[in-house]
Amino acid sequence: MSGSPFLRDSHAGTVHLAAGAWTSVLEALCARFPAIGREQWLDRIARGRVLDGQGVAIAADWPYREGMRIHYYREVENEVDMPVTETVLHVDEHLVVADKPHFLPVTPAGGFVEQTLLRRLIRRLHNPQLVPLHRIDRATAGLVLFSANPASRAAYQALFRERRIAKRYEALAPPLPGLAFPLWRRSRIVRGEPFFRMCEVAGEPNSETRIEVIERGTTHWRYALQPATGRKHQLRLHMAALGAAIMHDRCYPVLADIAPDDYRRPLKLLAQQLAFVDPLSGEARRFTSRFTL
Repeated sequence: MSGSPFLRDSHAGTVHLAAGAWTSVLEALCARFPAIGREQWLDRIARGRVLDGQGVAIAADWPYREGMRIHYYREVENEVDMPVTETVLHVDEHLVVADKPHFLPVTPAGGFVEQTLLRRLIRRLHNPQLVPLHRIDRATAGLVLFSANPASRAAYQALFRERRIAKRYEALAPPLPGLAFPLWRRSRIVRGEPFFRMCEVAGEPNSETRIEVIERGTTHWRYALQPATGRKHQLRLHMAALGAAIMHDRCYPVLADIAPDDYRRPLKLLAQQLAFVDPLSGEARRFTSRFTL
């Protein structure tokens, strides 16, 4: 055990209470996070922003107990509201399916905390146990699956890990009349520069996408993209590498200047369909986004 009284797990905003001389959880949090004042912790607790391991909001006088897991919500001062709205397509005891609009992040990161799909759904469905089973880019619209029940979470996570879920995206991009479709794009994708971009390099492929044309226009074509793997920015990178960067892509093939979000020019990429055999019921399930490009 390190000198810190807390051991972080992989979930951001979670701490484990280890050995210490505190009498309350509040005292332990103040000691671990000296940059956050006592009054701020009291305010978060009063608003139900600090939870125990079962998702129950703690009280200011909760006694400290070694090994206790505490979840706390990150907060960003003056976070700007996003003028976009998600849609909940399906809710049951185990699974939630949401349709995410362009620009809305799936999970808290950077300057986004409350204005994320996860936090909006937790508030809307009153379920702090929600966990996304996969991610799509903030710039991408479409389907996101959430586990609603820790008891069945592993079964649904295995769908993605074992590639037992069929994912279909749609994209608008320039024509590629010199290529024969459908085609497979296979390449090795690694982190690039700056840190949030990816790049293709020589070596054993670790990414694979099936690409076909479903509509041919004069200035752009509509493509169906079916990723067999789930590398970060895989579809955007594969299309750019073929010479048909997805419309309004600000990262590929060239990084655009940093500028505020332009809601009139969203990335023309949509997570359009997800299909799988439910690991609990054995039922064939298919979900389709209501968004269009």
